[in-house]
Amino acid sequence: MALENKLGIESSAELAREEEKISKKKAIEMFESGYLDTLRSGTFEALSLIHKYLFDEIYNFAGKIREVNISKGNFRFAPLMYLKAALETINKMPQSTFDEIVEKYVEMNIAHPFREGNGRAMRIWLDLIFKKELGKIVDWSLVDKEDYLLAMERSPVKDIEIKHILKNALTDETENREVYMKGIDHSYYYEGYATFKTEDLE
Repeated sequence: MALENKLGIESSAELAREEEKISKKKAIEMFESGYLDTLRSGTFEALSLIHKYLFDEIYNFAGKIREVNISKGNFRFAPLMYLKAALETINKMPQSTFDEIVEKYVEMNIAHPFREGNGRAMRIWLDLIFKKELGKIVDWSLVDKEDYLLAMERSPVKDIEIKHILKNALTDETENREVYMKGIDHSYYYEGYATFKTEDLE
């Protein structure tokens, strides 16, 4: 069964294709319009606005804090009863160094504030912080899928691996749309259903 959506799609495979196509187009719009530069990097508000921009045409819950508990594999994300408090704590976390930024990213991943689409929105959010604070972004094409997923799985206990992976993938090509879009392309690749390349959406 597909998640309830504004498109009236009942097939999860069809919804995944439409979601990918629409959210990639919206990601390009965000980049081209300068919308991202208007957001306060590192805040939940910024993440919420990114999520809403990407998914508002698809889901009623776009940009809204989830109202259900969720888990992935054996990992359970922040329980609903603690979620708002966790987001307030994350908002206050420092973000002036590489280590602080990745620690904030790890905590936001544990919070997983949305019903769907957390990874896609959070990669843009992370790059926004890196760009503002360090003048760099992640070139996600340099990040191995399996290494990344395992490192993120282990990051609540030990974040040294994810720090190593992301540090090795940093680039100063912050205005390169192709590099920026690799984060979205790889989000779908990580989830096993990438269909459209960015250039196909022009």
